[in-house]
Amino acid sequence: MNAPRAIIAALLVTGLAAAASAQASDEADRLYANRVDLASAARAAASWEATMMRDPSDFAAAWKLARACYWLGGHVAMDRRRAELERGVAAGTHAAMIAPNRPEGHFWTAANMGALAESFGMRQGLRYRGPIKDELEAVLRIDPAYEHGSADRALGRWYFKVPSLFGGSKEKSVEHLRRSLTYYPTSTASHLFLAETLLAMNRNTEAQAELQQVLDAPLDPEWTPEDQEFKAQARMLLGQQHR
Repeated sequence: MNAPRAIIAALLVTGLAAAASAQASDEADRLYANRVDLASAARAAASWEATMMRDPSDFAAAWKLARACYWLGGHVAMDRRRAELERGVAAGTHAAMIAPNRPEGHFWTAANMGALAESFGMRQGLRYRGPIKDELEAVLRIDPAYEHGSADRALGRWYFKVPSLFGGSKEKSVEHLRRSLTYYPTSTASHLFLAETLLAMNRNTEAQAELQQVLDAPLDPEWTPEDQEFKAQARMLLGQQHR
C-alpha cells in the first residue's frame, strides 16, 4: 500500500471508530434516560465504563458513569449499594483529574460520597464530610449555576446532616438552599430539603409551604424520576404534619 492509500485507510478507520464511539455514547444516554428501569441504568453505566477502559481520557464517560452510579447506589439492592457508590466516587474523581476546571467530576464525586455518608453510618459520614465540602466548594468556584445551583443545594444538605460539633448548621443549610432556589425556583429537591431543615428548626408553617411547593412544581423532563421521588416524600411529610 502506497503512502496516500495508507493515510486514507487510517483516516477511514479513525472516522469509523469516532462514529462508533458517538453512537455508543448516544445509546448510553438513551439508556440512562430510562433509569427507572434499573437494568437500563446498569447498561448505561456499563457502556460508559467500557468507554473509559478504551479511552481513560474520556471526560464525559467518566462523569456520566459517576452520575449513573449515584442513581444505582440509591436504588439497587442494599447489599450492592456501597459498591456502586464507591465506583461512582472513583469515576467522579477520575473525571475531576481529567478536567479539574469543569464542575461535573467534582459534583458527582461529592454526590456519591454524600450517599455513602448518609447510608452507612456516622463513621462513614465523618470520613467523607471534609472531602464532600471541598468538592462542592470547588463547583461553586468553577460554576455556581451548574445543574441549577446543585452545589448550593448539596451544601445545604451537608450543613443539615453534619452535626454542629463538626461544622453543621441549620442556619447555613437554609442559606444555601435558598440560594440554590435563585437558580431554579421550582426545584423539587431544594424545596424538599429546605422543608426538612425548617422542620428540624420547628418552623413548621414555613416547612409546610415548602412541601406544597414541591407538590406544585412541574416535572423537569431531564429529572422526572428524581422529581417524582421528591414529590412522594413531600406528600408523606405533609401527611405527617396534618395528623
